[in-house]
Amino acid sequence: MPEIQLAPYAVSISKHGRKFAEPAPSGRSEFQRDRDRIIHSSAFRRLEYKTQVFVNHEGDLFRTRLTHSIEVAQIGRSIARRLALNEDLVEAIALAHDLGHTPFGHAGQEELNSCMKDHGGFEHNLQSLRVVDVLEERYAAFDGLNLCFETREGILKHCSLQHAAQLGEVGTRFLNDKRPSLEAQITNLADEIAYNNHDIDDGLRSGLITLEQLSSVCLFENQLSEVRAAYPNLAERRLVHETVRRMINIQVTDLILQTEQNISAQKPRNVNDVRNAPPLVAFSSEMDELNRELKLFLRLNLYRHYQVMRMSTKARRIVRELFQAFTGDKRLLPPQFVVQEKGKQVRQIADYIAGMTDRYAIREHRRLFAVFDD
Repeated sequence: MPEIQLAPYAVSISKHGRKFAEPAPSGRSEFQRDRDRIIHSSAFRRLEYKTQVFVNHEGDLFRTRLTHSIEVAQIGRSIARRLALNEDLVEAIALAHDLGHTPFGHAGQEELNSCMKDHGGFEHNLQSLRVVDVLEERYAAFDGLNLCFETREGILKHCSLQHAAQLGEVGTRFLNDKRPSLEAQITNLADEIAYNNHDIDDGLRSGLITLEQLSSVCLFENQLSEVRAAYPNLAERRLVHETVRRMINIQVTDLILQTEQNISAQKPRNVNDVRNAPPLVAFSSEMDELNRELKLFLRLNLYRHYQVMRMSTKARRIVRELFQAFTGDKRLLPPQFVVQEKGKQVRQIADYIAGMTDRYAIREHRRLFAVFDD
């Protein structure tokens, strides 16, 4: 297949470079190097045992942060190719965007943020950047992975203004109301497409939501009706897969068409024009409304299902009690997480907890709090 000619407003090279200068890679682009470094990182491997909605030990077939990140990369690359944008940059951002997530999904993140409220808080996007900038220890010459600015910028899709002011160049766009690259914008919405549709699949697999309930959601019902009309005798498992597959396809198609229209209207000539324009990667207004309905359904019927709430309550307790134990007595920490520098120990504890997998956090909590066996 011939190499695709990138659009003039695509990120073709890293104009802002790396924090620490390195020789140019041989046989691969700078963003391919970023992707490779992310894949070989310890934080990326740990994503295998961090889950989205369900705790890791509850089943082997539910999505993990790792499979989710791979799915985001696949969706993002498909969109980028159609729009003549940099697929390698999209892939690097997608594979790194969840590196800073805590164990136990959003429940763990919210509880750790609550624990850290007097110490600067906890934001998972900021933590993902901290992982690739500081916490990974793989290279002799520098801490972190020394990724390109454009990759780091895409990882940091949300950030408070207070934290943005402390991040230097990578935080400037939040302060100046500028946009990131189109590649970063693509990854942001590819993430949304992936988790919404795959949470449907996992919710149905778990039995927490049903096809009958989902029939009230237009985006799902429209595709389900088409599949049933075309394949009237299809088994339910295949029926679900085919419906979800079509939902992803119709959202990706809508996103591409609307983004093409937005680009045509704004006529960006380069990346700088993209940064100064309003968001260009977007769904149509009709798809936005359909997605809002889907998100509301998932929030009310899956994320707030009593079994998920019970699981979330346990997860919050584990995170909170680990934090309290370690801040109460740092001698309980593994030696590599004990720091002598004043004011840095609590952040190091947050780093330790955020880096845990679901099952490691459960085991660590058991080690600290379980009653001894007779």
